[in-house]
Amino acid sequence: MKEDWDDHFRDECGVFGVFGHREAANIAYLGLHALQHRGQESAGIASSDGHTLHAHLGEGLVADVFGAAQLARVPGDRAIGHVRYSTAGGAGLCNAQPITVRYGGGMIAVAHNGNLTNAGTLRRRLEAEGSIFSGTADTEVIVHLFARSRADSVEGRLLDALRAVEGAWSLVALTEDTLIGGRDPYGVRPLVIGDLDGAPVLASETCSLHLIDAKFVREVEPGELVFVTRDGVRSLKPFAPVRRRACVFEQVYFARPDSRIFDASVYKVRREMGRQLAREAPAEADIVVPVPDSGTAAAMGFADVSGIPYGMGLVRSHYVGRTFIEPAQSIRHFGVKLKLSPVEEAIRGQRVVVVDDSLVRGTTSAKIIALLRGAGAREVHLRISSPPITHPCFYGIDTPDRRDLVAANLSVEAIRERLGCDSLGYLSREGLLTAAGGEGLGFCDACFTGDYPIVVTDPPDR
Repeated sequence: MKEDWDDHFRDECGVFGVFGHREAANIAYLGLHALQHRGQESAGIASSDGHTLHAHLGEGLVADVFGAAQLARVPGDRAIGHVRYSTAGGAGLCNAQPITVRYGGGMIAVAHNGNLTNAGTLRRRLEAEGSIFSGTADTEVIVHLFARSRADSVEGRLLDALRAVEGAWSLVALTEDTLIGGRDPYGVRPLVIGDLDGAPVLASETCSLHLIDAKFVREVEPGELVFVTRDGVRSLKPFAPVRRRACVFEQVYFARPDSRIFDASVYKVRREMGRQLAREAPAEADIVVPVPDSGTAAAMGFADVSGIPYGMGLVRSHYVGRTFIEPAQSIRHFGVKLKLSPVEEAIRGQRVVVVDDSLVRGTTSAKIIALLRGAGAREVHLRISSPPITHPCFYGIDTPDRRDLVAANLSVEAIRERLGCDSLGYLSREGLLTAAGGEGLGFCDACFTGDYPIVVTDPPDR
């Protein structure tokens, strides 16, 4: 039922870590709460008291998985956490993270954001050599490679594991005495370093730092590993340098607008996307309406340049649960109405520009357009603040098969006819990259172009 009212790409995962804070588990809980938009299927925290690792995992939202009793099960002054949406491996508690194991040298917990593009090949090899997997998440491949390494240190084992994998990964790991963070050499997924009153913090986005009153220090650089111990933070860059290919869709949709990732404000980038969109795909209209919340900043930017007044023509409910009772089919557009309601006083008789961040299958957009017309909009002009999505992502975003991506199969005019809007306009690739800071910064835009920067050894059937 969820797909009926939410046609965006699915969020991938979020990771968090803190070292040297007496309330480490509570801090991790708050950090994960700020990253909840990156994954809603499961949440977990692993901690260390300096002698052993403790972990608690559960299915559902962070607030559902953790209460006072559960947080008491993860004692210690260092912790890592994870929120998950399944992009590799299915849902279920067996695939929740952090994955915590005991190996020959002690214990380690690993939490990962991204997708390993050779996980299938590595898994088959490991199974043939006797490894037993408890789940299907590709993070477990990293753990097995780590445990099977013959290196005599945590650093050496981790390097052996990470040199064997391909794809996109931003990870945090925890041993009894060390917090580790790292990004793949292409820097596809974000990871930042913060400081909380002297306690180093790692997080997928800076919005986690804001919530816990931590100071932003810097990004973990592409291909960098950081090791946090009682002696401080040590940086290691063990991989051959390659051109950065940060996921531009993080700026389009995934990251929270109050975050700063890839050295740029997400809010400012999205507002500039809207400005570029107004220049490239103008419309004669009376009001600019965002599809909340992800289209809000772009709609503001569109209004900036076009001079068309910005208005609240759609109201979003933030209380849509994971499951709900579906009524009879006589209630049209039920799923979308559960999430969005039109403000008739704002749009009745108006020519409306409705701005959204992306268009995937087009199912939700068609229903939003019908809602606006049903509420009295005289014209509806749909503007998308990203280019047409024509290819699936293999680097940590759950995307439909290519045959289900509407822009991979239909022209813009054919899409417009299917959706029922008066006009349809997309932001160009050049406009998107300009808004994000320029193509020279190095972005992955494979979902728009099919230009995959990292080899996909084990592609799913898409």
